[in-house]
Amino acid sequence: MKRLNNAGEQGNLAYVSIFGTTQIHLRNPMIVALWSMAFPGFGHLLLSKYLRGFALVIWEIYINQTIHLNTAMVYTFMGDIDAAKSVLDIQFMHLYIPVYLFAIWDSHRTAVDLNKVYLSHKGNKSTINRRLVIRPLEINYLDKRCPVSAFFWSMAVPSVGHFYNHRIISGLFTLVTTVIYVYHSHLLEGIHYLILGKLETSVNVLDKQWLLYMPSFYFFTIYDAYVGVVENNKLFDREQAALLKAYYQKGSLLIGKGWRVR
Repeated sequence: MKRLNNAGEQGNLAYVSIFGTTQIHLRNPMIVALWSMAFPGFGHLLLSKYLRGFALVIWEIYINQTIHLNTAMVYTFMGDIDAAKSVLDIQFMHLYIPVYLFAIWDSHRTAVDLNKVYLSHKGNKSTINRRLVIRPLEINYLDKRCPVSAFFWSMAVPSVGHFYNHRIISGLFTLVTTVIYVYHSHLLEGIHYLILGKLETSVNVLDKQWLLYMPSFYFFTIYDAYVGVVENNKLFDREQAALLKAYYQKGSLLIGKGWRVR
């Protein structure tokens, strides 16, 4: 019989590498779709579909900047509909809607499919390729971490929570995106002037087109880091239980009736 070397062919639900731990676990498809609605690509990143997720995120930033969608949304919130219409780029505007709807639909569909995959492989004795990876540049191992720590570190600086959970690729992408958003939106300058009590200067220095990316991006990084740690902890518990049963709980072990001690 041909030996199966691929982790997916062996029925593994998790893969540990120097870049992080990728796993399939149960997710709420509606939550995934809502994150795609907040920002196309986020739903796919939750599902560890990184190539598709990163592509959709980059597309969202490019097309949004091209058609000035965020600026139009700000004017709409202010009730200035004419200004919102004037800033939109009609030539590229109709390219936005199909991709936006696809991101929502595809992330929901993928979440449903991956839930089926998880349930069909849940009974396997081992669901992971390895528990420890040592390479010249990095070490990764399966252990338990604190979800609250990931939550607060992500609140402090987006991407740090991902690094805490050893999700290198997501962490690097999030870090670069954070720097781009903060730099172009002048967010830190706005906060600086706000602390000094210069409210008008704080508002004027902000770039509303770039600033409007921040809310969905900021809260997604917190949510993703927290959920990632929680699910990794569940994976650790399952693997530890399987290891203990395999090596320490012998089927031939019989416990006889003991004597009652007074």
